[in-house]
Amino acid sequence: MKTNDFIIRSEQPKDYRETENLIREAFWNVYHPGCSEHYVMHLLRGDPAFIPELNFVMEQSGRLIGQNVFAKTVIDADDGRTIPVLMMGPICITPELKRQGYGKKLLDYSLEQATKLGYGAVLFEGNIAFYGKSRFRYASEFGIRYHDLPDDADASFFLCKELIPGYLDGITGIYQTPQVYYVDAADVEEFDRNFPAKTKLKLPGQLD
Repeated sequence: MKTNDFIIRSEQPKDYRETENLIREAFWNVYHPGCSEHYVMHLLRGDPAFIPELNFVMEQSGRLIGQNVFAKTVIDADDGRTIPVLMMGPICITPELKRQGYGKKLLDYSLEQATKLGYGAVLFEGNIAFYGKSRFRYASEFGIRYHDLPDDADASFFLCKELIPGYLDGITGIYQTPQVYYVDAADVEEFDRNFPAKTKLKLPGQLD
């Protein structure tokens, strides 16, 4: 995708470190002191769940300003079936360009490409105030539950979008996050030493 302002293209090996640094800058101290998302991206490229055709970067004036990636996962349906779906993320825009419309353009383009490849649904942890603009809904509306989450817990972070209308009709069950997204804190710390030093801060609104 090309416009006068940016292009969206597949990530290339030459982009790897720049992509990881972009993710690090975007997520640093947002959900936790420091972040792990850049390490997840590093591991994801070599994982069986990774989908190279759905690994995108947004470039402006020769530098990366955004990225999005998808991985394969499943819903363990209550009737015993295993339903293939997509997991999305990490997705980010460089901090200085947030809230300027770039994120939605990247998101909508990425979802369009996933649809063209025939994938049925995407599940994701995010804010409905933003992702609802691209027709994500609460996963609970589809009868899909987040793994390891008690029935009475707040699941408003857990979102879903059908790419094929009706793909999740008649399906209830538990969504499984790909194992590659679970990383060890010590491994994250070791990987992070490859980047410029940044201060970890405990801030209001973080998850922990």
